[in-house]
Amino acid sequence: MSVTAYLLIQTDVGKAAEVAEEIRTISGIVAADDVTGPYDVIARAESETLDDLGRMVVSRVQMVAGITRTTTCPVVNL
Repeated sequence: MSVTAYLLIQTDVGKAAEVAEEIRTISGIVAADDVTGPYDVIARAESETLDDLGRMVVSRVQMVAGITRTTTCPVVNL
């Protein structure tokens, strides 16, 4: 069973398109879209475990130039 999460991403002004484009190249990212509102990019990620998801966010996603803040929202099945 895999873990799915939405990543809510804030970027530097004018960097949303570049960030979304680079995020899409990361293994485990299923989609990344520019949006309006309090976040600039929303991405959907999948990984084998919650620990793998955390490692991907910290070591790959947060290293993308132009990202100022991320919030990770794991999907739960109630």
